[in-house]
Amino acid sequence: MEYKDTLNLPQTDFPMKANLAQREPEILTKWEQNGLYAAMETAGQSRPRYVLHDGPPYANGHIHIGHALNKILKDIILKGKRMEGFHAPYVPGWDCHGLPIELQVEKNLGSKKQGVSKLQMRKLCREYAAKFIDIQKEEFKRLGVLGDWEKPYLTMNYEYEGLTAAELAKFAHNGGLYRGKKPVHWCSSCVTALAEAEVEHADHTSPSIFVRFAIKDDLSAAIPALAGKQAYVVIWTTTPWTIPANLAVALHPDFEYVALETEKGVLIVAEGLKDSFLSTTGLTGSVLASFSATVLERKRAQHPFYDRDSIILLGDHVTLEAGTGCVHTAPGHGQEDYELGLKEGLEIYNPVDNYGKYVSTLEFFGGQQVFSANQSVIDKLTEVEALLHVSKIVHSYPHCWRCKKPIIFRATEQWFISMKQNELRTKALEAIDHVQWIPKWGRERIYGMIENRPDWCVSRQRSWGVPITAFSCTACGEYVADGAIMDHVAEIFKKESSDVWFDWAAEQLLPTGTVCPKCGSASFEKENDILDVWFDSGVSHAAVLEPNPQLGSPADMYLEGSDQHRGWFHSSLLESVGTRGRAPYKNVLTHGFVVDGSGRKMSKSVGNVVAPEEVIKKYGAEILRLWVAAQDYRDDIRISQEILTRLSEAYRRIRNTCRYILGNINDFDPARDSVEPASMPEIDRWALHQLELLKEKVLNCYNDYEFHVLYHAVNGFCTVEMSAFYLDILKDRVYTSKKDSLERRSAQTVMYRILDTLLRLIAPVLSFTADEAWTYLPGEHESSIHLAAFPQLHPELKDDVLVERWERIMKVRSDVSKALEVARTAKTIGHPLDAAVAISAPADLLGFLREYQADLASIFIVSRVSLAEELSGECWSSETIEGFKVQVTAAPGEKCERCWCYSEELGKNDQYPAICPKCTAAVQ
Repeated sequence: MEYKDTLNLPQTDFPMKANLAQREPEILTKWEQNGLYAAMETAGQSRPRYVLHDGPPYANGHIHIGHALNKILKDIILKGKRMEGFHAPYVPGWDCHGLPIELQVEKNLGSKKQGVSKLQMRKLCREYAAKFIDIQKEEFKRLGVLGDWEKPYLTMNYEYEGLTAAELAKFAHNGGLYRGKKPVHWCSSCVTALAEAEVEHADHTSPSIFVRFAIKDDLSAAIPALAGKQAYVVIWTTTPWTIPANLAVALHPDFEYVALETEKGVLIVAEGLKDSFLSTTGLTGSVLASFSATVLERKRAQHPFYDRDSIILLGDHVTLEAGTGCVHTAPGHGQEDYELGLKEGLEIYNPVDNYGKYVSTLEFFGGQQVFSANQSVIDKLTEVEALLHVSKIVHSYPHCWRCKKPIIFRATEQWFISMKQNELRTKALEAIDHVQWIPKWGRERIYGMIENRPDWCVSRQRSWGVPITAFSCTACGEYVADGAIMDHVAEIFKKESSDVWFDWAAEQLLPTGTVCPKCGSASFEKENDILDVWFDSGVSHAAVLEPNPQLGSPADMYLEGSDQHRGWFHSSLLESVGTRGRAPYKNVLTHGFVVDGSGRKMSKSVGNVVAPEEVIKKYGAEILRLWVAAQDYRDDIRISQEILTRLSEAYRRIRNTCRYILGNINDFDPARDSVEPASMPEIDRWALHQLELLKEKVLNCYNDYEFHVLYHAVNGFCTVEMSAFYLDILKDRVYTSKKDSLERRSAQTVMYRILDTLLRLIAPVLSFTADEAWTYLPGEHESSIHLAAFPQLHPELKDDVLVERWERIMKVRSDVSKALEVARTAKTIGHPLDAAVAISAPADLLGFLREYQADLASIFIVSRVSLAEELSGECWSSETIEGFKVQVTAAPGEKCERCWCYSEELGKNDQYPAICPKCTAAVQ
């Protein structure tokens, strides 16, 4: 009689086909048509809230693989939190202002940019940002990321711009905002100040020079050995272009210094660096005197080529790492130089203009570009016999993040938020310790940055951004940054956009009756600078979380790349602490950067860039999602074709496990057919124990954000416990047992539980696969897996004694499999079902196996198993179980057409002559 396999379903009904690249868009359409995110939001209203605040990506260009990593990681966490029982809304956002967009618009304009007003430029920038927001939105949705995509937050929205201006006003109210002249990172190409987060370090070749400064004051009283001798203090620098701005030389108060008699005169250097100094310069010298730096304090040296003094000062920032221990000090071109100059009353002198050129009035070098002028300065130093040595040095040097060109430190008039006022630094450091940093080293990273950072320069010399809402008096030049006035302007921005700053006259923006507090004039000009975009995004806790009743501040989590310790994490912390006295987040999770398979940084020039779009076309977004989960995000994350291929194979094993189970429970109704664990065969209860272990491990992984451990746990479960053991053994029972038998229903009960659990556990990661399989799962359940909860733990199903027994059986099975492979290689058998296996073993093991005699054939997947104390003939001997032998022979009888096992009973039943007695009983 013809037998129909339970898996032999019509192909059109067969679930879980491949073709992810084609299937995923269909699933996305279904989610959108069914309003899945809205349904998730509705379902979560009565639950405790969990807020993961989206750090806004920049609205410029298509998404890259780092974007995909970040967004998928957030999506995994949020989906997990919802299944854990939280209301976890996701409001995506975009950073819309700033230099990259403005530069791209300028590039698109070409020569026409000269005739474009600031207002027109802002309009074009707004359109450019809106275009890429729409593009990136679709690209993020394609990754399977669920969120409120129709109502994202944009830093260029009128309300957001107004709230940004209002947050700046808070610093004006508390005295934290001020205007001052200080050295800042300055890009001469982009013509603007830069934030720390906008500076990259790369190798740069610079001149390395040693220069002598003649000491003008008589040192004979303090250092008798120098009586009648001209002494020189020697500096070392890699920025010769800053020598024209030199006003001082700094020595460390605690260092010992020496005067060396050399062929270039009496040279003063730190004692700890004299040998390396002589070696590097090729000079020879003997020590005339040794003395403390304090004897030189405030002595006058002569600038090498200008008629002015260079004062010798003491500073704790001087080190013995390199050079001479005597530091060239130009207060207009370095933070430590500035601080020392400020302390000692020096001018903050900067002879360099916005374009990186010396001002035209500078003697010798006026109009020269500073980097080009390095050689001119060296030539001048040579001319005046001040240069002792010159060479080249390759070192890490700051570059602009956008144009990639080297930058300079340059003192300019800028707007700052003070780190000292209102104890901002102290409070920020305290707030850091109330945050959980994941990984823990994130705490040390940001703590060190806050601990040592200068005041926050919040002004930029560009057009596209939120204006700094300060005014200057046209009569006396007094700057007015009044909190109440700034609040007034902020309200206008909320209604009209910040574009009005460039459209309306000052009197239209100012409250009626405003006069200069210094001279009483009512005539004002608007500030030209805009706000640092890091301030824009840093206020998102105030502009997005606080006004939205579905969100709230502080957020439960901020999650971005490790560069954001000096970026968004940093600016958000300072802004929130400065205005609210606390951090805007409770937890901060940091991931590494994406690199290629060899660990190299991705670069178009190298040709190792992996684009999300290309991965999706070839593999589907699901493989990208699995890649995110499979990596330890704490380190840099590798991606390559080899890695993706390996993950595709792992994905296929997981998917095929789901497919196999679905094919075997298509006639199973969990409400009607389920079997209680107490009535199940041992191996089924073993499987339920393994399922409990998986649940415990995976749920802990979600709680601890250990997704790579989750990946390995699920992959191992599907590959080892299921495919290689349980489901392999189960085939005979589910295929050949009577349809409604206890044995088959028990197996189906376990498989149903496994699949139901597995889909819930993998849903945050494999969102498409889990949801598709969920639609085929028998029984009543939620319409989408993303509306379901994580599985409940059932510790009562764990049975350690049972598992210990089955571990013993598995060891025996492993050895039997080895013996079968030897027999197959020798062509004694083909398929394992062709085999009859005889086993001899020590008495205790043999007695144990006799308890499972009836099940051993199905456990080993052979046609017959016999147990004996001794075996005659050729046997395979175990290397792991002493005294364990296996004899494999061809099974006697004929092959059953239904179960494929060999039997000597075929043909004895006239109605079913081609199947064995076991199968006959099942089909009758």
